[in-house]
Amino acid sequence: MFIFDAHLDLSMNAMEWNRDLRWPVADIRKSENGLTDKPDRGNNTVSFDAMRKGNIGLCVATQIARYVHKSNPLPGWNSPQQAWAQTQGQIAWYKAMEAIGELTQITSAQELMKHINAWSQDKEKTPIGYILSLEGADSIVNLDYLEKSYEQGLRAIGPAHYGPGTYAFGTDSVGGIGRKGRELLKEIQRLNLILDATHLCNQSFWETMTFYEGPVWASHNNCRTFVDHNRQFSDEQLSELINRKAVIGMALDAWMMVPNWQRGVSNPINTNVTLAHTIQNIDHICQLAGNSLHVGIGTDLDGGFGTEQGPSDVDTIADLQKIPQMLINKGYTPEDIENIMHGNFVRFLTDTWQ
Repeated sequence: MFIFDAHLDLSMNAMEWNRDLRWPVADIRKSENGLTDKPDRGNNTVSFDAMRKGNIGLCVATQIARYVHKSNPLPGWNSPQQAWAQTQGQIAWYKAMEAIGELTQITSAQELMKHINAWSQDKEKTPIGYILSLEGADSIVNLDYLEKSYEQGLRAIGPAHYGPGTYAFGTDSVGGIGRKGRELLKEIQRLNLILDATHLCNQSFWETMTFYEGPVWASHNNCRTFVDHNRQFSDEQLSELINRKAVIGMALDAWMMVPNWQRGVSNPINTNVTLAHTIQNIDHICQLAGNSLHVGIGTDLDGGFGTEQGPSDVDTIADLQKIPQMLINKGYTPEDIENIMHGNFVRFLTDTWQ
């Protein structure tokens, strides 16, 4: 089945992890043998080859560069200008991949349907399609930079990532959107960008929902009812997104899938985390919505973790093809499964861009 993955940090892997995504996963792993600078060295799951093997012909691909204030202990850049420059290196990599036919950027409904048709006819010769998203808005030095990003093809943006940000507060922090956040939301709405609610802390989430009237999705998020942490969305938040016609993408980071995960201690085997937990999250959102129209796939695979912190039955991203049969076993119809694997996000984009 054709799969749309709503969250992949492709350029981060290329530019910060120094992974050539044109190589097969096995070759990338071999090249990282003995490296210890990142916790997921030798455990990656994503490459263009693996995406093709899994029929993942379309994704939301990110730029990401956190600006951190002097008092912020999180890793990041010391000025928004440096963070902006990092995102520019990332967009340069995307453009280089376009130039050699590995990727194609999609910015409109017409381009979207053209790509899906081309992929269905000859996926071997068709570049992988990507929609550009910015994860955390701290690299937007001022609102003029947001328009520059739009001109580069940016079509979705998350106001915050982890910790306190310039425009909103993210995961593991507490605070609202403030004046700068409201100004950013106005500009996001004017440009008809998609607001990615993922990572907004509770207060920033609800203030954003009160103030913002444009298109919104959550590209990679799971359900707080199964893992009680502020990174996940409560049923009340999920219902708000459903009422706003959003789609929520299911993330495959193990600590978001099973409770009591301890970094560096837990592993996929001793916690028994599998894609069954993804099905559990999918089903929960479908039950809240009363239909299959508001949930999709947003794996976040290789978003700073690999097989050491993912489902035990996922060796590479190609293993997403296991999900349709698991949904069949759960009683989902072929139409439901197509909605979940690609249809909902494609429909969302088409409606937004029309």
